[in-house]
Amino acid sequence: MKRTPYYNALSIVPPVQDQWPIKKALTLSDVDITHPFLTLSRQQVDSHIVVHMSQQQQDHLRAVGQVDFNARDDDTGEMYVMKLKWRGSYYNLIGKWGKVVRGKRLNVGQDIYIRWSNGCLHFSVPQQQVVTMPPLRMLALPAPPAQDQWPIKKVLTLSDVDLNHPFLPLPRRLVEDHILLNWTQEQRELLRREEQVNVNARDYDTGEIYLMKLKWRGNYYNLIGKWGTIIRQKGLGVGKEINLRWMNECLYFSVPQERYIATASGQDNWPIKKALTSSDVDINHPFLTLPGKAVEDHILFYWTPQAREQLRNEHQINVNARDEDTGDLYLMKLRWRGSYYNLIGKWGKIVRGKKLHVGREIRLRWENGCLLFSVP
Repeated sequence: MKRTPYYNALSIVPPVQDQWPIKKALTLSDVDITHPFLTLSRQQVDSHIVVHMSQQQQDHLRAVGQVDFNARDDDTGEMYVMKLKWRGSYYNLIGKWGKVVRGKRLNVGQDIYIRWSNGCLHFSVPQQQVVTMPPLRMLALPAPPAQDQWPIKKVLTLSDVDLNHPFLPLPRRLVEDHILLNWTQEQRELLRREEQVNVNARDYDTGEIYLMKLKWRGNYYNLIGKWGTIIRQKGLGVGKEINLRWMNECLYFSVPQERYIATASGQDNWPIKKALTSSDVDINHPFLTLPGKAVEDHILFYWTPQAREQLRNEHQINVNARDEDTGDLYLMKLRWRGSYYNLIGKWGKIVRGKKLHVGREIRLRWENGCLLFSVP
């Protein structure tokens, strides 16, 4: 992409730290030049980029799923035409991202700073960063690992232990930082090309070995294959904690029997709280997006097995919802979208009636067969 002389004439004044609302440590997939894209969280993009776009750009993004814009490297003054692609629970920055990775020699662990100003996306990668790469440890099977030797820990949710659809989703960054980082370049290329790869998995608690698959799903990875067998054999349930690590070409996992994390807490009357984003208050496409774990821990947890099964089979279910601030009742739908849920139905009416806008906090809880919500 050619430089634009007008922009090169601008003086480059590094913004102060709080002028960079989006900061991200780059992962392996972010710097993979064979499939160049930068993944950014939806809430950050909605709150700090999309909200500042023109109405025409916002409408185009919602209608088409992507939008073109100018992007400026504030370290060099170079300009690029790039695309922001909406992927549901996250966004991808594509276009000339591969050129940026090569030109700036970006690597795993470096921070990229992003902001929107004057109709343009600005980014910077501070050069004073020191990137430390976790060492590859080739060890014989040791004594039970110390606490910090399990870099991936996850509290199991309802969808994690659903035997009808057995898979364990793991956050992309954790997998890339603590599993893929130890793979060869050929193994990583195979995963990117095929989107899944076979792995040996060993139950550290019993010594049993399973042939499983790690499946790339964009913003996360699914562990599939024998996961249903593991659920049954170990009696896994909601709230149990699973620990994982990669060593000696094998994925080790452990479920400490004494660990159980209660998901129903009476200390907070509003266990789900969310700052509304621009997509949450878009009345042209009205839906409220809620994180999967929060919904499963604090809403589905109280449902009957039949209701949960209906949601899994049909991907949506009717729910009664009550506005605790006004007492109004609504018939709404909860729609399952994989790693998150959408609340639809009368959401547009609620946005207009309560005059909701970006940044307002909504609180939710499940009580007596009804979804309660409040906007203080």
